[in-house]
Amino acid sequence: MDDNFIGNKRRLRQELLPALIAWQKQHRHPFTFYTEAWINLADDEALTRDIVAAGFDSVFIGIETPDEAGLAECNKRQNRSRNLLADIKRLQRAGLEVQGGFIVCFDSDTLSIFHRQIEFIRNSGITTAMVGMLNALPGTRERLRGEGRLLGNSSGNNVDGTTSFVPKMDMTDLREGYRHLMEETIYAPGPYYRRVRTFLREFQPAKIPSRMDLRKLAAFMRAMVSLGMIGRERFQYWRLLVWTTCRRPFLLPVAVKLAIFGRHFRHCAHALAR
Repeated sequence: MDDNFIGNKRRLRQELLPALIAWQKQHRHPFTFYTEAWINLADDEALTRDIVAAGFDSVFIGIETPDEAGLAECNKRQNRSRNLLADIKRLQRAGLEVQGGFIVCFDSDTLSIFHRQIEFIRNSGITTAMVGMLNALPGTRERLRGEGRLLGNSSGNNVDGTTSFVPKMDMTDLREGYRHLMEETIYAPGPYYRRVRTFLREFQPAKIPSRMDLRKLAAFMRAMVSLGMIGRERFQYWRLLVWTTCRRPFLLPVAVKLAIFGRHFRHCAHALAR
């Protein structure tokens, strides 16, 4: 299953992961892996442990929405009737940075969905939160065409601030709520850096030797200048580094990496809002 790494657990346990673990040990863990999986990965501690041992440090999960009605609407059965926040924390403590996909614009969404998405992302410590507007894909287009709600083809980019159908929510409210969520809330320096600290409190990376090379050193030095000296987030940046050094010093490279990611996310969110 191309969007679910754990779709075939038997082959994963018996073939792929043992081979990856052996290869990583033989080559002294030259790099890490990133994959996509369903949230029910959190139910299998042994499998999660093997995935981390194989060199995976990040996983993308389609959370979609904290609203049960929205999950039912998109037939996201594996996400329903679960404590999604607890699942995410469990994966973070196992050594996986959870990156999340989120959607607004379900027919069941009301104006409260923006606040609920913001609160969920904040409490989860998901630093990379891809929030997009719902678009009509094949299979739903005919129903929407019959309802007179189809506007055209989807751009294929669900974070460009557009939707290919007429939503139940007022379009002006939808656009303003989405802009507020993306630019003013989840990726503004203050909320973003607080979310990084929330993640670092939980994250327990695998005890695998890491290598310092010239590229990492150069990135660290550039971050010192662009984020710590001339960036508008310099206060939050230095506060994060001091906090991490005092509380979780072994996670300092992760903190710097996420600070760099945050700068990129803010540029994207700002461009989207304009």
